[in-house]
Amino acid sequence: MDISTNSNRITIEGNIKSNSDFQAIKSSVDAVVRTNKSIILDVKDSLSFTSATIGYFTKLVMKDKIDVHINVGDKDLYNLLDDLNLVSIFKLKRI
Repeated sequence: MDISTNSNRITIEGNIKSNSDFQAIKSSVDAVVRTNKSIILDVKDSLSFTSATIGYFTKLVMKDKIDVHINVGDKDLYNLLDDLNLVSIFKLKRI
């Protein structure tokens, strides 16, 4: 998994599948939200999110009041997040 950051946009390429992937995402997002109250996350080709990742983004939105936009490239990941009723919370879009 590779992560790149440009202003408030974070791009993730590769599968999000391990705790170390989650820690890398959390570190990148934490750095962005120090100076931004809105983040855009482009998840280009991951097939899944770990439960820790879902919980972390839910906390950002619900508790920390961060505006989170998640764009996903994989149809199955989109459908999974839709099944979990997270489309509106994460302002989810397919790319």
